[in-house]
Amino acid sequence: MAENDDRDRTESPTQKRLDEARAKAQVPRSRDLGAAAVVLTGGLGLNSLGSLTGGRLLTIMRDGLSFGRADALDSARMLLQFEHAAALGLLAAAPMLGLLLAAAVLAPLAIGGWTFSGQALVPDFGRLDPVSGLARVFSIRGLIELLKSLARFIVVALVATVLLWKQFHSFSGLGTEPTQAAIGHALSLVGTALIALGGALAAIAVIDVPLAIWQHHKSLRMSREEIREEYKDTEGSPEIKSRVRRAQQAIARKRMMQEVPKADVVITNPTHYAVALRYDEQRMRAPVVVAKGRELIAARIREIAAEHKVALVEAAPLARALHAGCELGDEIPARLYAAVAKILVYVYELRTARRRGAPPPAQPSIELPEE
Repeated sequence: MAENDDRDRTESPTQKRLDEARAKAQVPRSRDLGAAAVVLTGGLGLNSLGSLTGGRLLTIMRDGLSFGRADALDSARMLLQFEHAAALGLLAAAPMLGLLLAAAVLAPLAIGGWTFSGQALVPDFGRLDPVSGLARVFSIRGLIELLKSLARFIVVALVATVLLWKQFHSFSGLGTEPTQAAIGHALSLVGTALIALGGALAAIAVIDVPLAIWQHHKSLRMSREEIREEYKDTEGSPEIKSRVRRAQQAIARKRMMQEVPKADVVITNPTHYAVALRYDEQRMRAPVVVAKGRELIAARIREIAAEHKVALVEAAPLARALHAGCELGDEIPARLYAAVAKILVYVYELRTARRRGAPPPAQPSIELPEE
């Protein structure tokens, strides 16, 4: 079953899957990168700070071994002197320890970034299961880890052997040098050896980092079914989205119908299209579309307009052009200014005639400009 699941997981992980993995502190990590960074930092630190640190430690050792008979017989005095020497030793080693701590913390962040998750602190008793443990050991991932460990051991062993072979006389001659010079020389030799070992580990890390990223990506791969389920959870099922869309359209339609009584004119097709326009010359640069629709919606717009005595003007080409070229709240396009101006002049004359009881004016013929 597990093999079938792995075969089905052929798709790259989604951003949601990656975010969930990061929330669980599941990010790519390379132990070889961290080891190489620490060893290289240690080697460089010893080469640059070794003599200074060694000199301070030698001074602490000399001061600690220089005491009189009264001091030796006073246990409280010796304890205080030991505490003082320990504090000075920590201060002397602090720069080196700080460099190592920074390398140990920053190196893993190079490929996985900073992450903190409380879920990683929760004990997983399933990892104590010997059966699953054996399955991990004898899996392909376990084989890869074994090969990596063997390669790491072989490389480090070869580098260490070559270093000891070449530096044998230098190490053996330290006993003949003055104490302070021998300490500085020894730390320099150790630093050089660590740099060489760190370089070997860095060469391994160059291979291990892409491998760790690939393994992490592979472990998060998804099947098409999982992607579909995630999409449903994130975006909602098509049925729910359809119901929400219908509800939104109903609300928008109701709000649109409430604007029809405020319109100055409703231009019709006469039956298939209806577009309601409103114009306030004090606040608007051009007439604005406040409602539009086709078929049943157009019929409802005409009914509301008739109930509130909003002028209905039949101009089929203009109605179709406004319906196709304008959204709710849009100003009419500039090419339709002349046609709409004729309509508005007609509406204003019609209102004046009604107030005076005069016969209505003749409706103007509307022609649209060629595009």
